[in-house]
Amino acid sequence: MAGNSFGDLFRITSFGESHGQCIGGVIDGCPAGITIDFDAIDAVLRQRQMFAKRQEPNKIEWLSGLLDGKTTGMPIAFVIPNTNTNAEDYTQDAHLLKPSHANYVYWQKYGLFDYNGSGRASGRETVVRVVAGGIAKQYLLLQNIDIKSYTIQIGEVAFTDFPNVEGEAENNILRCPDAAIAENMLDILEKCRRNGDTVGCKIGCVVNNLPLGLGEPVFDKLSADLAKACMSINAAKAFEYGIGYRAAEMYGSQCNDLYNSGFTTKTNHNGGILAGLSNGEMLYFTVVFKPIPTLMRNQETVDIYGNTAVFKACGRHDVCVAPKVLSVVEAMTAICLTDHLLKFNAYKNDYRRS
Repeated sequence: MAGNSFGDLFRITSFGESHGQCIGGVIDGCPAGITIDFDAIDAVLRQRQMFAKRQEPNKIEWLSGLLDGKTTGMPIAFVIPNTNTNAEDYTQDAHLLKPSHANYVYWQKYGLFDYNGSGRASGRETVVRVVAGGIAKQYLLLQNIDIKSYTIQIGEVAFTDFPNVEGEAENNILRCPDAAIAENMLDILEKCRRNGDTVGCKIGCVVNNLPLGLGEPVFDKLSADLAKACMSINAAKAFEYGIGYRAAEMYGSQCNDLYNSGFTTKTNHNGGILAGLSNGEMLYFTVVFKPIPTLMRNQETVDIYGNTAVFKACGRHDVCVAPKVLSVVEAMTAICLTDHLLKFNAYKNDYRRS
């Protein structure tokens, strides 16, 4: 299986399976001399476990790349043991194809699939991204670049004023900018639990103080790489930045961001990106996640021999990827932006500054 790495100069490689001995990662290209706040990384890992049925201690074992709490510039390797595994929950249905899961396509591509909690397709893999993203976020904070994500829709309940997030996001577990809407979202989650169902969501992300010029105009657009970063997250189904899909119903006279005399723009329909480059305005985008396909109710399916069967999940399963996916979106954003910022800094010694 290829495709386990993301990034160029700042590069994260993840390994491990949901119910294997451990999961882990290697970070290449992290600048030296960054003092790491390990408590902050642990706090984000705890945030990622909000509402999760499976609770892991997520004790990180740092193997290399750190000295006296600082990055050395060498590869940063780490592992996180899996301690709360229940492989027996999956053994009895090992021969069934789970609806909307990875096991059928994995089976056809690789000749087998890991039925123990979906293996590499499990949300457990995203813990590695959160750790790597935690380091990337600390590097970005040194540049005064701040990343925040918000739950802006669960089911039919939506916060429609994004990216205006000045509100009550810090005071509710879903990080929804409107407390009343957050309560309605929680009601939907509780209804799903009672009915053995799951529900989709939309996450909004805002980045402030991003320098102008990150990205490249053709194949390495910042918008394209952000889309790849976020669409690589389990269950992601759609990505849009700026006004996104609404652009299809607008006229140019409505859509264009007009300049002020100080080279800022009067509106920010482009979401902080022009021609694939950051333009100095606030960056904002949204990611849509499908309902978790594992339901606590019967679903029609077939077994690996093509016989009709009934699948009902055992064990511990969540009803929505929110709010734990907030930390994953922030992590992949931080990894992507750190990679682009390091590329951007490579231009500082060119002829324009000589």
